Amino acid sequence: MDRIQNFINGAFSDPISNQWIDNYQPATGKVYCEIPASKAEDIDRAYQAAESAFESWSNLKSSERFHHMMNVANGIRERMEEFAQAESKDNGKPVSLARAVDIPRAISNFEFYASAATQFASESHYTEGLGINYTLRRPLGVVGCISPWNLPLYLFSWKIAPALAAGNTVVAKPSEITPMTAFLLSEVLRDVGFPKGVLNIVHGLGPDAGESICMHPGIKAISFTGGTNTGKRIIEKAGTQFKKLSLELGGKNPNLIFADCDYDEMLKTTVQSSFANQGQICLCGSRILVEDSIYEKFKADFVSKVSKMEVGNPALDTTKMGAVVSKPHMEKILSYIEIAKSEGGEVLCGGRRAVLPGELSEGYYVEPTVIENLDQECRTNQEEIFGPVVTIDRFATPAEALQKANATPYGLAASVWTNDLKRAHRVAEALHTGIVWVNCWLQRDLRTPFGGVKNSGVGREGGFEAMQFFTEPKNVCIKY
Repeated sequence: MDRIQNFINGAFSDPISNQWIDNYQPATGKVYCEIPASKAEDIDRAYQAAESAFESWSNLKSSERFHHMMNVANGIRERMEEFAQAESKDNGKPVSLARAVDIPRAISNFEFYASAATQFASESHYTEGLGINYTLRRPLGVVGCISPWNLPLYLFSWKIAPALAAGNTVVAKPSEITPMTAFLLSEVLRDVGFPKGVLNIVHGLGPDAGESICMHPGIKAISFTGGTNTGKRIIEKAGTQFKKLSLELGGKNPNLIFADCDYDEMLKTTVQSSFANQGQICLCGSRILVEDSIYEKFKADFVSKVSKMEVGNPALDTTKMGAVVSKPHMEKILSYIEIAKSEGGEVLCGGRRAVLPGELSEGYYVEPTVIENLDQECRTNQEEIFGPVVTIDRFATPAEALQKANATPYGLAASVWTNDLKRAHRVAEALHTGIVWVNCWLQRDLRTPFGGVKNSGVGREGGFEAMQFFTEPKNVCIKY
């Protein structure tokens, strides 16, 4: 049985306890490797390495940090296909998606923040008759980065890169469900000669390794992406120590479709935004709200397209929809479909576990599912399912659309489809979300703030927002 290892102080190591966790391949349902079951003592080892490396890393010129981070980006690029294959095998997503999105965006994260390190500027304020105030920004020290399983390397690097660019050293934990590309990243760090102790990657369970990161008294900040309930626990544990927290949590995103939209473009994008990565993207539109006059046409066309989607082997280039990430998650998704039925919902297509032939017969596959006849207050529309399940509903007026769109405890993202410019601005302003896409979905500019409101999180990632999170501002006032 293959084993992956922790990466601490520039070297690979087994967990101190010598305990291991099985890692399952979603496509087959079989164990294919083991990962460290790291505990508090492993986290402390990583912290000690990061603490020892902090002074030298934080005092490097930004141009030197730039070159180190670009070396990492280039190291991933040189092994692009290996990373893409590993991401697909570990997560269950189509290899074509990992090749086109996950790994290139991870490379872009390192490249963007390598450049940001050289462009990050402080502020000054001139006061007539007094003098000048200026702001110093210094790295926090050792910070903790904890990432989820849905976009493993992409979101892992999304946290690590700005922390490093700002001059911090890092103790990072990838999801124990999808650890492989983080392990490959460790190999890249070793091969490019990345400074020892600056980035330490520790594998393990959330209640053990993750909670130890949050509770460690020396770790100054926590950047976490994952479920809302876990986010609440992090606030309870780390908030009492007055750590800085950036929490990107769940979503129950609405997709508002008005009759004057570019219909063909909307339909194509709505299928994608509903089921990309098997619906396992926090930004997927899981509640589709359609104006009355085109509702029946949309329902027929959407269900027709979704019904033709084939669930298949993630390793094949032709596959567009692969496996969900784990057996417990598959069972959760299927249980919500049964909840929807009990709430009066009608399953228009899908709704079952998909069983593939041969060695894939025990894999974790769910048919893309469309459900209607549910009100927005039911559990199916209020709770995050995080799978290939969407509901469709109708509205008569923009006011009704907004009322339904805002009727959940979440507020991460929304899509709006209309060619009425005034309506687009009014609706975007009135939506209770951190991100609004108009006539598109998942268009990302790395300079823009990313995050949600309500139960979807605390703080913002992306651009200089992330650099500001990972630094401490100090005002200096000088009287002339």
